[in-house]
Amino acid sequence: MSARTAHVERNTLETQIQVRINLDGRGTGRFDTGVPFLEHMLDQIARHGLIDLDIQAKGDLHIDAHHTVEDVGIALGQAFDQAVGDKKGIRRYGHAYVPLDEALTRVVIDFSGRPGLDYGVTFPRARIGDFDVDLLLEFFRGFVNHAKVSLHIDNLKGVNAHHVAETIFKAFGRALRAALERDERMADITPSTKGVL
Repeated sequence: MSARTAHVERNTLETQIQVRINLDGRGTGRFDTGVPFLEHMLDQIARHGLIDLDIQAKGDLHIDAHHTVEDVGIALGQAFDQAVGDKKGIRRYGHAYVPLDEALTRVVIDFSGRPGLDYGVTFPRARIGDFDVDLLLEFFRGFVNHAKVSLHIDNLKGVNAHHVAETIFKAFGRALRAALERDERMADITPSTKGVL
């Protein structure tokens, strides 16, 4: 059974990012992005997805967090695309509902090879601390385009913006875990009627 790991470096004039992942990890995370709320959300992906994540980023935070958050999403998507490989033997589809007190979110993912994002989230306020919640859409858009997945995120209820965000990332991690799980009956089979993804 081959290791499902990846190391991606993405360097632009705006950001320098390194991502290391192990899809068959234990949920450990190490983050240094300069954006504490983003790191809190990335930790939810690691813990709930049982994915080891190490993400180091330096960005133009003196302007704002936009480039850093978006580019972390892009680099993480690239890392997933590399680590998943030919997708043989994975379940391909995953979904999760996650509550946190009054908030509830559903996330559904398909490692289809075709990027697509349906983002049904309305936050009750524009900021969580000093974090602009609009940046979460940019994170997921970057991830989807580079991981080449179809992703549906629907926040079904919630009045606390922090709770809403946390249910999104916890459900995302759990949906990833379900989709990437190996199915013994599909061992060397690509999970597609086309025979390729």
